[in-house]
Amino acid sequence: MTAQPVEPVDPDTFRSLLRRQAASVAVVTAAGSPPVGFTATSFTSVSLRPPLVSFCLARSSSSWPTVAEAEHVAVHLLGADQRGVARTFATSGIDRFAAHSGWRYGPYEVPLLNGPVTWLLCRVTQRVTAGDHAIVLAEPLVGQHGAGDPLIYHMGRYAALQPATDEP
Repeated sequence: MTAQPVEPVDPDTFRSLLRRQAASVAVVTAAGSPPVGFTATSFTSVSLRPPLVSFCLARSSSSWPTVAEAEHVAVHLLGADQRGVARTFATSGIDRFAAHSGWRYGPYEVPLLNGPVTWLLCRVTQRVTAGDHAIVLAEPLVGQHGAGDPLIYHMGRYAALQPATDEP
């Protein structure tokens, strides 16, 4: 039997298919003049030994030039009550830190947001070009967790977890 060639999915189909994947919502920040921050749903744990995390960022993003040079970043996993924070840091063409007053400077002058479920200050270890994006690998140096449930992004909107029901 001869295998038939299969064409890759087009970008619109790809987007439509992956909208069904629920993802945690993170805001990534980096020191700069001015500091930068952006909302990401691509954050994930990569390795336990050594601890590594990753997130992806479009290389056309206004935040990319700073992240491309940053030695340190902070990743904030947002809580279900932080939809406004997610929207602010997802909005292009604004000073996101002026629009959101709940932050302070942390180690290495990296902005730290108030009130996330978890935050990690990380050292960037590698940047990998992947299509029109970059995959940023980072080593957590310090972190802290707060309280509350995570903010989730699914089907193009923000959502909160609902308790699972056991099936009989």
